[in-house]
Amino acid sequence: MSSVLSFYFRDSVLPYYTGGALEARRIGANDLMYWRLMRRAYSRGYRVFDFGRSKIDTGPFDFKKNWGFTPQPITHAYYLPAGKQMPQNNPANPKYALLIKAWQRMPLSLANLIGPYIIRGIG
Repeated sequence: MSSVLSFYFRDSVLPYYTGGALEARRIGANDLMYWRLMRRAYSRGYRVFDFGRSKIDTGPFDFKKNWGFTPQPITHAYYLPAGKQMPQNNPANPKYALLIKAWQRMPLSLANLIGPYIIRGIG
């Protein structure tokens, strides 16, 4: 029903990529998968379970928070040329709302065709 590709580094396990059948969510297969991964990692001596990054107030963030994890901020350093501001290329930016709605209504075959060309211009 569900699977996870994990990386192990020092005392941490990092579930990197997951996949599951459509029915997995309904029967709790993803929760069982993570529970077993945590138990296995702990029994092998790993002490950190790194669930990865998620934007606050998103589904992935809420899923991880429901497991009892405490969010840890990640800091980044950027070099910006004089007079330039940090770009706000994220789905929460209101300037992208109309484009996102149009993309969601687009036929999948068209989205798959033009998506790779569009993504090159973002960021």
